[in-house]
Amino acid sequence: MYNVFEEKNIQKSIVTLGIPTMLGTLATLIYNMADTYFVSMTNNPAQIAAVTLCTPILLIIMSIASIFGMGGNSVIARMLGEKKSDQARKCITFCNYAMAVSGTFILVLGCMCIKQVASFAGADDENVQFTYDYLKWIFIGAPVIILSNGMVHIFRSGGLIKEATIGIVIGNGVNIVLDWVFIVLMGKGTAGAALATSIGFLCSTVYYSICMVKEMFKKNELYSLSPKDLVIAPSIPANVVKIGIPGALITVMIGTSNILLNNYIGLYGSDAVAAYGIAYKIDMFPIMLSVGLSQGVAPLMGYCYGAGHNEKLKKVMKYATADGIVLGGLFTALFLITSPILTGVLLYDNELIAVSASFLRVLSLSAPCLGIINTITAYFQALGKAGNSLLITMMRNIILFIPGVFFLNKVFGLDGAIAAQPVVEIILAVICIMIYLGNSKEKTDIVKNPQRIKNSEAA
Repeated sequence: MYNVFEEKNIQKSIVTLGIPTMLGTLATLIYNMADTYFVSMTNNPAQIAAVTLCTPILLIIMSIASIFGMGGNSVIARMLGEKKSDQARKCITFCNYAMAVSGTFILVLGCMCIKQVASFAGADDENVQFTYDYLKWIFIGAPVIILSNGMVHIFRSGGLIKEATIGIVIGNGVNIVLDWVFIVLMGKGTAGAALATSIGFLCSTVYYSICMVKEMFKKNELYSLSPKDLVIAPSIPANVVKIGIPGALITVMIGTSNILLNNYIGLYGSDAVAAYGIAYKIDMFPIMLSVGLSQGVAPLMGYCYGAGHNEKLKKVMKYATADGIVLGGLFTALFLITSPILTGVLLYDNELIAVSASFLRVLSLSAPCLGIINTITAYFQALGKAGNSLLITMMRNIILFIPGVFFLNKVFGLDGAIAAQPVVEIILAVICIMIYLGNSKEKTDIVKNPQRIKNSEAA
């Protein structure tokens, strides 16, 4: 099961691990685009704007999955590298139960506070009812949204890479079909889009549960649903949460920064929000594929670290970063050339198409930097260095982004607000390289100076 982690050919390992996760994120993107496409068929900018406003809320719900999914992924991979399969099983069991409980809590809290959440997202009188309709079904589906998104990471760390990808494809396939049924045939608009999303995640959760039961019948020592495996040392949930929170904050801060940006763009009307929403959805392709690549490689990084394969870890970083930069560069070239064609698929008004295309060209400029930012973030998460990954996340979405949006909007208006994302990502890529090199130098110094090893362990 762990042969891919022991593979000598680094690029082959990256492809083996990265392609399935990239396909999984691609499937998620396709369903996300399907939501937007079918809602855009209503020719109602207010409904398109409502989906744009609700997307950050959906991301924030998914971030709960990241606490136990990405946090568990890192801890489990390192345990397997250290040959601690019994502890890995207990960690997997804890994460699954924690996600189920968290999802139920979000369902209750979200339904109680739906009006306040819609207001926070930036809904106005023109689109508020469409926003309510979307949020209601997203909150109802919160338990399966969290379980589905978290179990993907758990499966990858445990070697069930194919099953993780199949679950994503099943959920998103169901979502796309139901989008057409609910929005086009039944005319349910944004409510139909959200209902299709929740049912899609329900289907993938059922599939993952079936896979777990099958693995238990096969006597796979990593998977258990027994409450007995919840009797664990406090260090397991502590380590999961310690690593998972920075991963979750990445999603939360992306959602929060998007809410901030949506509120600024909303000053220019629903048409501007709709145009940006389409451009951002298309720009999510390089963003999410880069995230998929880094997430796919993260278990390999954690395994190398746990097994003490430091030279191999450096090579994994080198190859994965280079792959991410090339991938981003290809998307930048594509979007600069074809942005009017791409936005024209989802919009029908020529003026909106032109505005959205100009937004897309600006957003695409930093795509190559994503390979640097996401790979280095995944590196620190995989190694359990929560502080560094949290620092990168905070710089990306708070320390640099919020002042950037404020300043650029004040100086250049709407175009400046849109440009905040690429400007921040270009600056952050340079900072990430400096943090990574500093960390590598510190590790080298510790190896050369045994006294620092003692000091490091004592700390």
